[in-house]
Amino acid sequence: MRRDYFTLEVATGPEEPEARVGYDGPAEGFEDRLTDDAGVPLSPRQVDVAYRLQGQEYAPDAEGVLAVTNRITGEFILECNAGVDTVRELIEAAREVEDGRYRLVVTVNASEALAHEKSTFLVYNRDGDLLRQHSLIPSGVEL
Repeated sequence: MRRDYFTLEVATGPEEPEARVGYDGPAEGFEDRLTDDAGVPLSPRQVDVAYRLQGQEYAPDAEGVLAVTNRITGEFILECNAGVDTVRELIEAAREVEDGRYRLVVTVNASEALAHEKSTFLVYNRDGDLLRQHSLIPSGVEL
C-alpha cells in the first residue's frame, strides 16, 4: 500500500479524541489486512499504533510516519505520513480524557472498516528509540 493513499485527521473536543485514517486506494488487498485469517475484523488487542520520526527532532514542523500494525503477525496494516503537530494534538487530547484513551478509526473509500478504543500510542525517534515523554502509555504498563 502506498502511503499517499492514506490521510490522517485528528478530532479533539469534549468527547474521546479520534485519529481517523482514511484510505482512498484499491480496497481489495487492503481490506484483508484489517481481518484475521478467518476474515474476522482485528480486535483492539490485535492492533498497535506507533509514530516514527523521519528526522532527529520532535519539533513542531517535523514529519513522521504513523504505523498501524498487526500485533499477532507483526505485519504493517498501514503507514501514513503525518506531522508532529497532528500527533501531538491527539496525544495531548487523550491525556485529558479520564482513561487516557482515544479512538482509532480506519475508513476504506469513506466507509468505516475498523474502529477501536486505544490507550497506547508509541512515539519513536528516527533511530527507533522510544520517546516515552511524547508517547501515550497507560499507567502500570512496562515496556
